[in-house]
Formats: sequence, structure tokens, C-alpha cells
Amino acid sequence: MYANILVPIDGSPTAQRALEEAAKLAKLSRGRLTLLHVVDTTAHVYGPDAAGLLVQVQPAMLKAGQQLLEQAKRELGETELDIQTRVRESGGARVSDAIVEFAQEDGSDLIVLGTHGRRGIERVMMGSDAEQVARIAPVPVLLVRRPADRVPAGR
Repeated sequence: MYANILVPIDGSPTAQRALEEAAKLAKLSRGRLTLLHVVDTTAHVYGPDAAGLLVQVQPAMLKAGQQLLEQAKRELGETELDIQTRVRESGGARVSDAIVEFAQEDGSDLIVLGTHGRRGIERVMMGSDAEQVARIAPVPVLLVRRPADRVPAGR
């Protein structure tokens, strides 16, 4: 089955749902869960003073990412699962590329991530990291939709 399951975490309800599904699989396979948060500083720091701002903001973003992962780990409750946490900077690359690169380096054999289920113009404008991961990942990808009570009618 799956020995090393990667779960990208961004704090969204869909990421939480993906984590819950990944935990179920890890329990069945007695596999390791690796929770990953990708920090994309370029999405928040830009302009003529970007370099100076980055030096100030980057440590806080990395710390917030680690706190997010620790919270996700706590939300799983007391468990016998082997759970690792990692924070990675995107380095200017797309978040999806950073996720796939990490999966390759870490020897992941499954990626479980949440998808917002965007369609139409919303998908075009916002993009889809989940879709891109599914396209380029060299390992199976399980996409988990947002909770059913939040899915708009007709989707």
C-alpha cells in the first residue's frame, strides 16, 4: 500500500478534509504522513522595496507555516501514526511545482490534497495548484473536495 503519504496543508477546510482522508489511509497501510506547508513569499512581498520587506516578513511566514502544521497534527488527536512536518519555501516557483519537487525528494508514494472545486472563470482567475499537482506528479494523487455542506448546488 502507501508507505509515505504527503499532505500539503494550507489551512483551508479542504486541506483539513484531505488530512483526515490521508490519516485513514496511513492507518490502514501503517504508513508515514508528511505534512507540508509551502511558503510563497512572492505572493505577498513585491514592489521596489521587496528585498527589504522579505527579510522582515520571511521569518514570520515560516514560523506561521510551522504553527499551521503543528495545529493540523494536533487536530488528528492522539494517534499511533508517524507524522512528520515540513515547511518549504517556493523560491519563486509555483506552489504545485514545490509540492511535486518535495514529493520526489522525500520519496512520497501518494499525494493527498484538497481541491476547492473551482470551475469556469473562477478557476481561470485563481488557477488550481491541485490540478497542476495531479498533472505533473510522478506518483498517484488523491484530490479531496471541500466538505459537502460547502459545495454549491449543481457541482
